[in-house]
Amino acid sequence: MTSTTVRQPTTLLEAIRFFADEDRAFAFVLKLRWPEGNVSCPRCGHGEQSFVSTRRVWKCKGCRKQFSLKVGTVFEDSPLGWDKWLPAVWLIANSKNSISSHELARSLGVTQKTAWFMLHRIRDAMATGTFQKLSGTVEVDETYVGGQAKFMHKDVRARKITGTGGVDKVAVQGARHREGARVQATVVAATDAATLQGTVREWVEPGSAVFTDQAAAYKGLDDDYAHKTVDHSHEYVSGIVHTNGIENFWALLKRALKGTQTHVAPEHLHRYVTERTFAYSHCTDSDLSRMRAAVVGANGRRLTWKQLTTHG
Repeated sequence: MTSTTVRQPTTLLEAIRFFADEDRAFAFVLKLRWPEGNVSCPRCGHGEQSFVSTRRVWKCKGCRKQFSLKVGTVFEDSPLGWDKWLPAVWLIANSKNSISSHELARSLGVTQKTAWFMLHRIRDAMATGTFQKLSGTVEVDETYVGGQAKFMHKDVRARKITGTGGVDKVAVQGARHREGARVQATVVAATDAATLQGTVREWVEPGSAVFTDQAAAYKGLDDDYAHKTVDHSHEYVSGIVHTNGIENFWALLKRALKGTQTHVAPEHLHRYVTERTFAYSHCTDSDLSRMRAAVVGANGRRLTWKQLTTHG
C-alpha cells in the first residue's frame, strides 16, 4: 500500500481516474472500513493478523484463515476490482433518478446481469442501520407501487388487475422528519392499524408531533404522540398540519421507478425504496460524502446471488 497526496475526487470523471489506481482504491476502502487502522478478522473478530502485501490479504492469527478487504461486506466473493465497484457506488449514490442495470453495464463494460447484481448489493449497503428515532415534527403516509393498467396488454391487465386503488399493488409506508428532511420508508405487508402504527412507533420518538391523513389505521396514535390529521377529501393543508413533504418523496420514488427502472419486481422493491431513501436523506451531502456513506454501509452485510434470486 502506498500513501498518496492526490486530491480526493469531486466529480465522476475524477472518481474514475482516482479509483483506477489499485493502491489508491484499496487505501480508500481500508480507511472507511477501519478508520482507526485496527484491522480485525471479519470471521472471528481477532485483532492480530499479518498483511500479505503481494496479494492484499491478511492472515488472521486467531482462526488462521485469510481474509481480504471484501470479506464480510456486500462486495464479498466478487471477482470485480475496486476500479469497477467504487465508480458503480459513486454512480448510484449520486444519481437523481436512480440508474438502470443496462446503463451501469454500458458505463462499466460489464454484462447487464452483473450490473443488476451489483446494484442490488449496493442498495443493501444503503440501508440506514441507524437506531436514532425521528423526533420533532414527522409526516407519515403510505403509497402503493405497481403496474399501471393503461400500459398493460389486455390479457395481462385481466390477470393482474382485480380491483381499484391499492388492490394488487405493493404498499410502502414512509415517515419524513420535517426539520431534518430525513426519510424512513419500508415495504409493508398490510395497511392495517397494527402494522402501520407499529412502524410509526419503531421510527418515531414518543411525544413527537405526528401528522397523517385521516386513514382509520392511524387512529390510536394520540396516546403516544401529538397526532394531528388533515382531511384530504377537502383540503391538503390545515395550518401546519400536512403530509406534503412525504408525498413529495413518493413522487421522487415513483419517478425513479417509472422513469428509470420501468419494471421492478415486488420482491425487490424494498431495495429500490432503500436507494431512494438514502438519496433523499443525503441530498445535501457532497458527491464524495454520499459515496463514502454507501461504502461504509457495506460492512457487515452480505447478499449472494442465490439469496437475491430465490428470496428477493
